[in-house]
Amino acid sequence: MTTTTLRPEAATATARSHWEHQYLDLMRRIWTQGDERSDRTGIGTRSLFGETIRFDLSGGAMPLLTTKRVYWKTATREMLWFLTGDTNIRKLCAQGVEIWTDWPLDRYRRETGEAIERKAFSARIVADEAFAARWGDLGPVYGKQWVDWPTYEPAGEGLFRSGPGINQVAQVVESIKANPGSRRHIIEGWNVAELDSMALPPCHKTYQFHVSGNRLSCLLYQRSCDLGLGFAFNMWSLALLTRMIAQQCNLEPGEAVWTGGDVHLYLNHASLVEEQLSRAPEGEARLAIVRRPETIFDYRIEDFEVTGYTPQAHIAAPVAV
Repeated sequence: MTTTTLRPEAATATARSHWEHQYLDLMRRIWTQGDERSDRTGIGTRSLFGETIRFDLSGGAMPLLTTKRVYWKTATREMLWFLTGDTNIRKLCAQGVEIWTDWPLDRYRRETGEAIERKAFSARIVADEAFAARWGDLGPVYGKQWVDWPTYEPAGEGLFRSGPGINQVAQVVESIKANPGSRRHIIEGWNVAELDSMALPPCHKTYQFHVSGNRLSCLLYQRSCDLGLGFAFNMWSLALLTRMIAQQCNLEPGEAVWTGGDVHLYLNHASLVEEQLSRAPEGEARLAIVRRPETIFDYRIEDFEVTGYTPQAHIAAPVAV
């Protein structure tokens, strides 16, 4: 029997085949070469424009970062919440999901002058329906646009009234089934008429699906990406939505293609960047969807099982609101 010993450069090349090096290399380039810019948060960023990361979803593989822990169940709960069309944080807070709480909390503090802690604010949102209705709504963010895009119809004398909302997600599922070769399998969140009513205009704004053979791929265009904190959830959610729609359309998952417009790191994330770049990716997460619901809107958190995920420790960093 012949044994082969990898030369050091070959071993390095093998190790670098891990998909996550795309992410780490981008992080390094942004931090060392990015354009330093002021931004709406007042914190400042380093930024590059027009970046792409690709991930093959074959065999159940999922793009979970391993150089820090990613709370995939939290990201999954957010995706399932989007698909309900809900825009109030109450149901998220009830599940312990706080990723949208900072925006309503910031507004509450500014408008009332009360220096309430986030934990107390979330508890009140869950306990008090009227309080949640007043302070917990985010405006017509992602889910509203995805499943209830507003339309208008003539009401006489040059007036218009609200028409039936458009469920883009349902339309895309049906169009993939009926006309897989179409170039119009798109879910769009950027409703110009309603941007000013949103707590945060959509960052992951455009999803386009593509069928090749029996494989369904999806390209996400994200206009703005916080690479240190947001990307991990965005990449997971892109892959998850692709898998869910593939299952509903009797297709195999293909590629998740992420494209970022303004891809940035916040200047107060230096410790996160330094720590994460000191770590090496290892292992591969895989996802099983253990049940096929009747529709894309009927999935539950219990339908998703992840195996093989052995991440390194979580890295905390402040969220820029």
